[in-house]
Order: sequence, then C-alpha cells, then structure tokens
Amino acid sequence: MKKTLVSLLSVVMLLIFAGCSSSAGGEAGNKDTLTIAWLPNESGADLTEARDEIGKIIEEKTGKKVEHQTTTDYIIAIEAVANGNADMAFLGAQGYIEAHNKNEKVLPLVVPTGESGTLEDAVYYSWLAVNKENVDQYKNGDEFAIDHIQGKKFSFVSNSSTSGFKVPSTGIVDYFSQQEEFKDLTAEDLLEGGEGKFFSEVLYGGSHQGSAVNLLSGKADVAAFCDTCVNNYVELADGEVNRPGAVYKVKEDAEEPFNTVVGKEFSLISVTPVLNAPFVINTDNVDEDLQAQLLEVMTSDEIANNEKVFVPEDSEFSGLFKKTADERLVEVEDSWFNPIRELSK
Repeated sequence: MKKTLVSLLSVVMLLIFAGCSSSAGGEAGNKDTLTIAWLPNESGADLTEARDEIGKIIEEKTGKKVEHQTTTDYIIAIEAVANGNADMAFLGAQGYIEAHNKNEKVLPLVVPTGESGTLEDAVYYSWLAVNKENVDQYKNGDEFAIDHIQGKKFSFVSNSSTSGFKVPSTGIVDYFSQQEEFKDLTAEDLLEGGEGKFFSEVLYGGSHQGSAVNLLSGKADVAAFCDTCVNNYVELADGEVNRPGAVYKVKEDAEEPFNTVVGKEFSLISVTPVLNAPFVINTDNVDEDLQAQLLEVMTSDEIANNEKVFVPEDSEFSGLFKKTADERLVEVEDSWFNPIRELSK
C-alpha cells in the first residue's frame, strides 16, 4: 500500500513539474510584452524619449509590446532581470556580473562600441572628482594624485556600480596598500566611513548623477562617477576631455538633479577606462527566436543611425550614447567581462 501511494505521488509530482515546465516554455515562446529594466542613471525623465525610441524600434521589429521599468536603486534593476520580473536590462558590467551570478540564464546581448565601431575601444571612464577650488589639495608637485583622499568625505554611486564603486575602490586599494599603514586595506574597508575608517564619511549617490551632486553640493569632498552618465548635464570648461586636471561646469539649463548646482565646477584627479555597459537578457524569459530578433534589431544600422539613440555631438537631445564616428551596438559574450570579474579576486 505504501509503495502504491509513493508511486502515485511520484507520478503526480512529475505531471505537475512537466506542466510547470511546459507552461514556462510556452510563456517564453509566446510573450506579448517585453519588459526592460533601467538603472537609476538611465531612469530620469530627461531620458524618457531615448528609452521610448529604443522600445519603439523593438516593438516595430518584433511585434512585442515594450514596457520600461525605471528604478531608483541598482539592486532593483539587477534583481528584476535575475528573477525574471524583467526580460531585458541595461546594466553596468558589475551589475551584469551580479545578475549572472544570481541566475546564469542572464546573459549579455550587446554593448555600445567606441569610435571604431568595434569592441576594441568599447570603454567609458570612471572619474574621481573634487570641487575646482580644492583641486590643489590633490597634487604631488605638478601631478594629480589620490594620496590626500584618505580621511575625506567620499561619495560612491552604489556598491553594485562598476565605475562608481568596483573600479575606483580597486584602484584606491591597489594604490594605498603599497604603504605600510594601509597594507591590509580592502574594498570592504571603504564601504563605511567614521572614526578609525579610511574615509571620515562615505555617502552613496544612488546614481552617477546623485554622486556628482553630493560633491557639488558640498556633502562630499571627493566623488566617484562616470563620464557618460553626466555628459548631458556638464560641459568641458578647461583642459582635455577625460584627463586628470580637466575642469567641467554644470550647464545653465541642466535638468534635475543638477538644477540645484548650476554653474558649479569640478576637476578630475583620476581617470580610469572601464568596459562599456551591456544590454542583457534573461534567457529563461526570452526564447531563442526572440533572442535572435533582438540581436538583429539592436545591432542594426537603424539603431546605429538613429539620432535619438546615438546622438550627434552637436545635438542638444538627451540620449544614451554619443555618435562621434562609427559607434553602434555589437554582440558581446560573457567572457568579455572577465577583466571586471578579476577585480573581485
């Protein structure tokens, strides 16, 4: 009798599992709606038209309705695509790695290239910046240096940000751990400030824009953020783009959150290249046919030549990517992000 009951229960469980598997597969193959999650940096109202333009093109080419999931926290976007609440997301390299670690079915689809139109120069820049009037405090002779950031009020973006935490924290640890006093310093030591800590205070902007405003509003002495996320709000006032010593000024017509710090200037004391951010997909949600369609759409000339997606240098439109030469979206594989993974070892 017991054997019979166990056998019946086993059959029922197998049928239930088969039914669930069949249902999940059917949903992936017959999705009517594609949800795209965006990090806080790309969730602002100023980028609504740019997000909608990408969504519109995907809708036209795939027949799927596109919904945008904007967020106020990195982890929300990462979790959304990892747990399947979003089918697609635009994440930084570190955000992608975290999502993939949570769910190996999350894989990269495309990344924006550099001027060459290839992956060879597919980088943006992580900045350490200070208010212009204080820049002389961060020099060794004529050279800019980070020696004097210790003990200061420091703003990161989020500990899930590539250029707003992972890259700058690794750089800080590598530099200071060469000194006897800080030989045991780790990235975890930088997460919080206070007495006996490396920084007197640590803030998080929640977005690159928020970290920059922490600096410009006087809440932080030094801030980490990236070039691409603030390009729509600032302009070069002096020096060479993406080089230590460059001075940037907040535009007179800058939108939130920079509207409270219009005209303020900051200087770069450290600049580090970072691998470009990918569009990723949850392959449990998106079947192979839709994956192929999305890849074809995203790498198409229609996207590359769309001035609301790749914005010409002389345009005042607030877009996601700049068009200076042959920039476009190209296919990318998981292994391309291994240099960022190495930073955690």
